Amino acid sequence: MKRTKFAAVGAGIIALAISAFTGLQSNAIKGTVSPAEKAVKAWALSPTDTLSAPVNNGAFEIENAKPGTYNIIIEAQDPYANTRKKDVVVTDGQTTDVGEIHLQQK
Repeated sequence: MKRTKFAAVGAGIIALAISAFTGLQSNAIKGTVSPAEKAVKAWALSPTDTLSAPVNNGAFEIENAKPGTYNIIIEAQDPYANTRKKDVVVTDGQTTDVGEIHLQQK
């Protein structure tokens, strides 16, 4: 009988711990860049926040973005120009996919 109560309490604690961690979802901004080999870094800029992430194999994911509106800047290598995507909205608990961003030559 004691083992059964102990197992039930233990299961309850584990369930509570799992639900606590699922509530800690972070907001993120992700996308792809082409041509992939010319993209260096992705920046997310808002009036209150500046975040960045590397572009790896043409893909990026900027984590820990606060809810709000951002401009995404892709830092590019020559002969391509840095490229901006305006008004990207980040919602609490969501990953915002900006799709593919195409770099333009200078």
